Amino acid sequence: MYARSTTIEAQRSSIDAGIAHVRDVVMPALEKVDGCLGMSLLVDRDSGRCIATSSWENEQAMRASADGIRPVRDQAAQAFGGSPTVDEWEIAVLHRNHPSGPGAGVRATWLKVHPDQFDRAIEFYRESVLPAIEELEGFCSASLMIDRTSWRAVSSSTFDSLAAMQRNEERARSLRTARLRDLGADQFDVGEFELAIAHLRVPELV
Repeated sequence: MYARSTTIEAQRSSIDAGIAHVRDVVMPALEKVDGCLGMSLLVDRDSGRCIATSSWENEQAMRASADGIRPVRDQAAQAFGGSPTVDEWEIAVLHRNHPSGPGAGVRATWLKVHPDQFDRAIEFYRESVLPAIEELEGFCSASLMIDRTSWRAVSSSTFDSLAAMQRNEERARSLRTARLRDLGADQFDVGEFELAIAHLRVPELV
């Protein structure tokens, strides 16, 4: 499976309008596109960073959708009051303990993976990092998305609530410190978000 993420540095005063636009306009448009498995929307109300991610059955479906989705994406960026930055990913690992509910939070960690360690890093995440993340308070699901052309990866963990995510923050930080060296990756960003929209029909990948 594959994913396309659109990051918008939104005007904070426009975030609620942007969420409504994604829910009422973008989601219905995506549901009509062949191969789309749904989407999610992450929101950081403090910084204004918002990330909409659509998931796709395969790379061909994602590529075929690019031209048709572009006007929808641009309209969404206008609703948020920012300009979009687009990334495309392969979903390497996906594990769900249980579905998230209203008020869920997501912690995302962006990584630069050493090229000669890429496949090993995926296996290490699956076998060592994922079980440790599962032990964090409020765990719902986790995923690892990768880009083999830029050697980047994004690890995302979803939790039952923003409060649970905040309470496990120190433990998660210790986990990152302990595991990153073994993962063969360098961390270059971490963000904590409200899961404003979760509408994915993505099967389990472990």
